[in-house]
Amino acid sequence: MSRRGTGTRVTHQALPPAMRDAVDEFASHLAQLRNRSAHTVRAYVADLVSLLDHAVRMGCTEPADLELGILRSWLAKQRTTGAAHSSSARRAAAARTFSGWAHRSGLLATDVAAPLATPKTRRELPVVLRADQAAALVEAPGGGGTPAPDDAGLPVPRPEADAVTGAVLLRDRALLEILYATGTRISEVCGLDVPDVDHERRVIRVLGKGNRERTVPYGLPAQRAIDRWLAVGRPDLAGSASDRALFLGARGGRLHPTMARRIVAGYARTAGLPPTSPHGLRHSAATHLLDGGADLRAVQELLGHASLASTQIYTHVSMERLRAAYRQAHPRA
Repeated sequence: MSRRGTGTRVTHQALPPAMRDAVDEFASHLAQLRNRSAHTVRAYVADLVSLLDHAVRMGCTEPADLELGILRSWLAKQRTTGAAHSSSARRAAAARTFSGWAHRSGLLATDVAAPLATPKTRRELPVVLRADQAAALVEAPGGGGTPAPDDAGLPVPRPEADAVTGAVLLRDRALLEILYATGTRISEVCGLDVPDVDHERRVIRVLGKGNRERTVPYGLPAQRAIDRWLAVGRPDLAGSASDRALFLGARGGRLHPTMARRIVAGYARTAGLPPTSPHGLRHSAATHLLDGGADLRAVQELLGHASLASTQIYTHVSMERLRAAYRQAHPRA
C-alpha cells in the first residue's frame, strides 16, 4: 500500500470506506453501463483515487464532502507537478464524469464539478515517417543479419535457424504490414482473431473504441505476409493458450500490446529510423493516405474516429510537409 506524503501513488484501499465504495461503483459504471474501454476505466479510476486522496487530506471523509474548491485545488496541484495539458484535461473530465454520476446516484447533493472548466490543450502535430521510411520499417524483419527474404520480400528462415525464430520473423513482418496497411490501433490488432481476416475481400474486421466494429481494407503486401504467417509461422507457435488469436507471442498466447510496441520500436532501431511506435505507424498511414488524395471522411472511417475533428489533424500534418518541401525546393521560398 502506498504511503501518503512520499510522492508515490496512493491505492484506493487507503481511502475511507465510503470513498472506496464510491470508487468501485464508479469503475463498474464506466465499464458496464457506459461501455468505456479498460484503458479509459483505469485512467479515470486512477484520477478519481488521486482526487479523493487529495480531498481526504483536506478533511473529507465521504464523497458528499466534495466541493468545487477542492476539485480546483486538486487540479492546481497537478499542474504544479508539471502535468501535461492533455493530462490536466483528462483529469478535469474524470472529475466532471464522477461528479455527475455521484449526483445522479445520490452521493452528492449537487453536481459540484459542473462549473469546472476544461484546461485548454495545445495539440501538437504527430511525428510521421516518410513513405520510404515506413517501407523500410515493415520490411525490416528478414533484412540485415536475419534470414534473407524470398521473391515476395518475405523472410525465409535459414536451415540452421530454429522454428520459433523463423515463426517470430514471419509474425513480426505480418504485424508491421497490417499496422501500416490499415492504420489500426495496436490494441485492435492484438485483439484480432483468425476469422476476423477476410482473405477473399482483403479486409479485417476490427473491434474499436466503444465496441464499435468496422471493416478495414489492406493491400497485397499485407496479404502475402498474413498468408505466410498463417501457413508457416503460426503453427510453430500455436499451443493450448492460442485459441483463435491471429498474432501470438513466442509462448503461444495472444500477443500483448506491450510486446507489440517493443517489436515496432526494435525494428525501427534496426532500420536506423527515428523512434517509432505502433501509433506512429497509425499516424503515418493516415498522413500518407491523405497525401495520396484520400477523402478525409474515408480516412476517418478507416481509423475509427468518432469525430471528424480527430482526423483533421492529419490535414495539418500534410500541409506542414508541403510547406517544408516548398521551403526546401522553391528558389523564391
